[in-house]
Amino acid sequence: MTRAVRLRERLATGPILVAPGAPDALVARIIERAGFEAVYFSGAGFAYTHLGAPDLGLVSLSEVVWRLSAMVEATALPVIVDADDGYGGPLNVMRAVRLLEAAGAAGVQLEDQVAPKRCGHLAGQRVVPPEVMIGKLKAAVDARRDGSLVVIARTDARAVEGLGAALERAHRYREAGADVLFVEAPRSREELARIARELPPPVMVNMVEGGRTPLLTAAELEGLGFRLVIFPGAAVRTAAFAVTELMEGLRREGTTEGMMDRMLSFDQLNALLDLPRFQEWERRYILDGGRE
Repeated sequence: MTRAVRLRERLATGPILVAPGAPDALVARIIERAGFEAVYFSGAGFAYTHLGAPDLGLVSLSEVVWRLSAMVEATALPVIVDADDGYGGPLNVMRAVRLLEAAGAAGVQLEDQVAPKRCGHLAGQRVVPPEVMIGKLKAAVDARRDGSLVVIARTDARAVEGLGAALERAHRYREAGADVLFVEAPRSREELARIARELPPPVMVNMVEGGRTPLLTAAELEGLGFRLVIFPGAAVRTAAFAVTELMEGLRREGTTEGMMDRMLSFDQLNALLDLPRFQEWERRYILDGGRE
């Protein structure tokens, strides 16, 4: 069973699917070890860690494909990819979907912002006419080689045109072939409830700590009717906080000794990275390879 099939079937059954955000293969591996069933490849998190820049549409398709391939190699989980606006028009979307699918994506998320996009919880979003997004979605659906690849349609129209217009767009995006609908940045629990109630499932929701949307638990979101929830930035923000503390302490004390209880040990890190498996391959193919 492919990862796309697993993701599609999981969205149709069972409790709400929680997909923590990962910017790289190491975090994806940690997510898998923690027992989650899917990874969300956060475009914002990738911009933060890869470029040291904000989420303003600066990352290219080739960079995303490069990083995705490493994440897919490091974990057996389905990976949902934030593909921003598809990196251009419908033809660009077709190429993006084919490359991301070939790199192992189980789901591809597209949004209806005007390029260059920006984080959905920042001010200043602009959205394309719905017909433009519909064309991109149809291109994405036609481009996938595996019909099980999950196409997610995100609309940022709530911040620009209001919730009613965002819901209308979402309905049209489903008619265009989107498998999952995602209204970004609702402002209240009441708006969340309305989104889950009025849109056909499966519906996705985004939890951004300190963002425009109130933080609810996965159980609360499931009770409202959501089938997929992402926590895209929590891992990166936690890591940035920890590294900041580490560097301030190192600068102050001239040693990391006082921080050793707040980092993985050398052995724990190697266990996370599955070092014994690599050592077995090395023994089999290098040390034993020359023996007759």
